[in-house]
Amino acid sequence: MSAPTVPPTATTPASGRPPGAPAWTSLLAPLASGIAVLLAGAATGAVVGGGAWVWHAAAAVALVVVTGTVLVRVRPWLAAPGQLAALVLLVTGWFTDSGIAAVLPGPTALGELGTLLRQAGQEIDTGLPPVAPTTAILLLVTLGFGTLAIAVFGLAVTVAAPAAAGVPLLVVFAVPTALQSELLPWWSMVAAAAGYGVLLLLRPDRLRQAPGGVAVVVVATVGALLAGLAAGAVGTAGRFDAAGGAGSGADGSIGLNPFTSLHGQLTRDEPRELFRVQGLQRTTYLRALTLQTYVPQEGWQAGRPAPGVPLTGPLPPSTSGPAAEQTVQVENLGFRDYWLPVFGDPTAVGIESESWAYDASGGIAYSERPREEDGWTQAMRLPEPSADQLRGASGPVTVDRTYFDTAGVDPRVAAIAQEVTSGAATPFDRAMAIENHFTGPGSPFTYSLATAPGAGGDALVEFLTRGRTGYCEQYASAMAVMLRAVDVPARVAVGFTAGDEGGSGRTITTEDAHAWVEAWFPGYGWMTFDPTPLADGRTVQPGYVEQAQEQQGGTPAQQQPPTPEPSAAPPPPAEGGGGAPEPPPGADPDQPGATAGAGSWWLPAVAGAVLLLAVLLTALVPGWWRRRQYARRAGLARAGGAGAATAAWDEVLAASRDHGVPVPPGDTVRGAAARIIDRHGLTGRPAQALQELAERVEASWYGDVSPEPGTLDTLVDEVRAALAAGGSSLRATMLPPSVVPESVRRKRSAPDDEPSGEDAGATDPADAGHR
Repeated sequence: MSAPTVPPTATTPASGRPPGAPAWTSLLAPLASGIAVLLAGAATGAVVGGGAWVWHAAAAVALVVVTGTVLVRVRPWLAAPGQLAALVLLVTGWFTDSGIAAVLPGPTALGELGTLLRQAGQEIDTGLPPVAPTTAILLLVTLGFGTLAIAVFGLAVTVAAPAAAGVPLLVVFAVPTALQSELLPWWSMVAAAAGYGVLLLLRPDRLRQAPGGVAVVVVATVGALLAGLAAGAVGTAGRFDAAGGAGSGADGSIGLNPFTSLHGQLTRDEPRELFRVQGLQRTTYLRALTLQTYVPQEGWQAGRPAPGVPLTGPLPPSTSGPAAEQTVQVENLGFRDYWLPVFGDPTAVGIESESWAYDASGGIAYSERPREEDGWTQAMRLPEPSADQLRGASGPVTVDRTYFDTAGVDPRVAAIAQEVTSGAATPFDRAMAIENHFTGPGSPFTYSLATAPGAGGDALVEFLTRGRTGYCEQYASAMAVMLRAVDVPARVAVGFTAGDEGGSGRTITTEDAHAWVEAWFPGYGWMTFDPTPLADGRTVQPGYVEQAQEQQGGTPAQQQPPTPEPSAAPPPPAEGGGGAPEPPPGADPDQPGATAGAGSWWLPAVAGAVLLLAVLLTALVPGWWRRRQYARRAGLARAGGAGAATAAWDEVLAASRDHGVPVPPGDTVRGAAARIIDRHGLTGRPAQALQELAERVEASWYGDVSPEPGTLDTLVDEVRAALAAGGSSLRATMLPPSVVPESVRRKRSAPDDEPSGEDAGATDPADAGHR
């Protein structure tokens, strides 16, 4: 009697192939798990530059697959711990110079890895895709792909549940979406679908079904392709909060920190052209969005725009008083976002799409989904009040009180603002005093993309009192809060400077990304102030600011020293500031919400990875224990002798329980066999095999007729194969009922479902399976 082909959920041994199958087929499932991870992670190529990440990902996945394939044959439970150890040895030897014997992770090597992971976190926070394949990013890619390969291998191979392995395959999108501020390409969906199809299809017990399986996978992949083309892409950046739609007035938020994008644009290795503008007679800032909410220690946050009017229709003015009229043409060279940047106070925007709305109170043009328009025209008002007019501005406050909010701000900030403006009699003079505090002659503040390190206190206080070094984010954030502290409504605007003049118009690039302050005055509206001490000619000073500076006897912007290069070291901190070393260019202790512990995100990430592995091991243990039971019983049944019948019968009862039909302990052997045949719908040869097995068990127990070697194991395999053919739930695969402790089973099962004996369905001639 030949051994049948058996699905791995029922009878596949630790070798990974059904009985009688060629030895090479045991490599199919491990190979499929590796291919699936690499295909699902193909989207990483959209966010990490170059091809180095491919080799690092492939090396990590190959090491995990090979290690797991070897260990699962020795002891299945060793696979995941062994794979994790191999991955640690790989990254230690590859990314550190201080490993013991080059690959063993000692304290120094672990410190190096921790530093690289922190650096990777900083590069993610400040980078724009495609990010450079730095050592830190490649370490993150290697660990990410390696860890996910361990999870997929454990589910698809160790416990033979390839369908469940689709869950960790989704996690492989975590690295691309963490780095991608735009949307991932459609082909990432196709690759993921194809990888999952390979995982399900490339199995020893499915080779005969390969033609049909390939057809199903092709249809699913084509479906993913069509869905990808319809959706355009997948990603996370800048997405509105799901609570309410645009225009609903819900207090939602966007997913991308505007300052993260701002810093990332300024630190790009190669500037990227974004817009070309023609007809701009007087330079002014190009505003993308405004920020009205300040959260201490977290910074300025972008909220959902107020209900707007169609951008293609008449636009309500947000300023009043004297103004110059201009019309410009904007050509989009590479900008895609939820925000359509506008100059000044727009009065009309000529654009083909009707998907845009305009919030006059925030000065924001926005859409419900990111768009990339070819170009548009814009008519605008550029306010031209004089300094004296703004000094005399008076009237009722019609702006939202949110623009005065300083709740939770450190009292020291208010004290500094009051001291700086102590001699200013009007809101305009207070605004000028605060701007001159940052840009005036003798100011200790300097511009640099490498901000000065903090000491773990309030980030805003640190910047104002000790660091005094930063870029536009820090200056605009500080001035807006200080204005509010002296009762001047203020907000932060994020966008671009006017760029550089050329033969075909002004070109605006990522280097022109900028943040500034807008203060509100009764009768005039929102007026621009820029406290960033730039000296490269990009600062736009409105006429009223220049007039006020002339009245004060100087033009501070012209008296500033040359702007430090982004990589230049900031000046020493003020007295008492200590000698803390300068952080790398990506480090930004004054980033809103940053403290001395910021950037240590890798600690919870590592803890999460350990937890994931712990959960994975917990999920693997029951399945491994069930396989161990089968191997032990099958060995006893195959050997024949006194214990063969009991072992064979215990395995049949356990298999029946695993597939939903427990046998009450009071049933006789023949009654139990009849119950299994009836409840599982066995017919033909499987039913005959079970009846024959029952007769041999009775002969052994009651007639002292010991089975001959090799007479029971094939009967058991035939019955198990038939039971498995009826289907197996994920719970039965991951947590087989036959390995649940008896006390737990009694609490969760009905009385007639309670098993007895050592294992589920275990029988003894004295109390179970017979009378």
